[in-house]
Amino acid sequence: MKYSGIGGQAVIEGIMMKNGDRYATAVRKPDGDIEVQTDSYVSMTEKVKLFALPFVRGVFSFADSMILGMKTLTFSASFFEDDEDSEPSKLEKFLDRVFGEKVEAFLMTVVMIFSVIMAIAIFMILPLLIAGVFKNFIQSETVMAFLEGVIRILIFIAYIKLISRMEDIRRTFMYHGAEHKCINCIEHGLPLNVENVRKSSKEHKRCGTSFLLIVMVISILFFMVIRVDDVWLRILSRVILIPVIAGVSYEILRLAGRSNSKIMDMVSRPGMWMQGLTTTEPDDDMIEVAIAAVEAVFDWKGYLAENFPEAAA
Repeated sequence: MKYSGIGGQAVIEGIMMKNGDRYATAVRKPDGDIEVQTDSYVSMTEKVKLFALPFVRGVFSFADSMILGMKTLTFSASFFEDDEDSEPSKLEKFLDRVFGEKVEAFLMTVVMIFSVIMAIAIFMILPLLIAGVFKNFIQSETVMAFLEGVIRILIFIAYIKLISRMEDIRRTFMYHGAEHKCINCIEHGLPLNVENVRKSSKEHKRCGTSFLLIVMVISILFFMVIRVDDVWLRILSRVILIPVIAGVSYEILRLAGRSNSKIMDMVSRPGMWMQGLTTTEPDDDMIEVAIAAVEAVFDWKGYLAENFPEAAA
């Protein structure tokens, strides 16, 4: 595998692929055509040098992915909105009157803030409270920290299993698989076409699912060392340490995604197993959408010529 620098994520009936500051969102419209929109996004780690420091950049890279993800998700959803001729609701009229043209940015901000708060509550605080039920039976703080981590992972698995029952989510997981398969196809030196993408792996080391699993594992190690007795202080510690844990986890994921060493392969393996929950084999139509997104921002032929000259020939 040869690192390409390209990454992406699934959106509604489509895929976003990013290469440097350029990104493309390809969507399969209801009429069957593929719509591709290209744009640029300068990350916070490029704008502020301090944000690019190791163990700091992970937090801001995650924030960048959320911002860009919401933006591209909104674009993809625009092709599947309800009839625009219908009468706007009172809330829509109020928001339009107050925020005007900035209403979309306002709604995106609210959704992101709400999503972060809910994620912290469900995946950081709830496992702590559930583990606290066993405190009278388990005296070891180390065992308690491990139990909390296991509960956190089980909640994550249950959450993914639950949402995967939704048809839209199942299709998004298929597009997620198409995204990974495209990147794997390129990084393993194969020409980018439907046949080669189809036979490529749907798991990839740099996936966000792997990042989340690494976060959960690193949190176990942190909370084994950092111990406080008061339950409110324990809750506060879980919230305060999120940026630190995310920063460490990002560096591990970044190193694993760029390395072919056996040690890093072992580190990546659990995360790639976990991707079995969030990636599904795509159909050829989805692969075509993924290829369209890649080709809009990435010269894969030049990449193969430079890194895999035999394959390119």
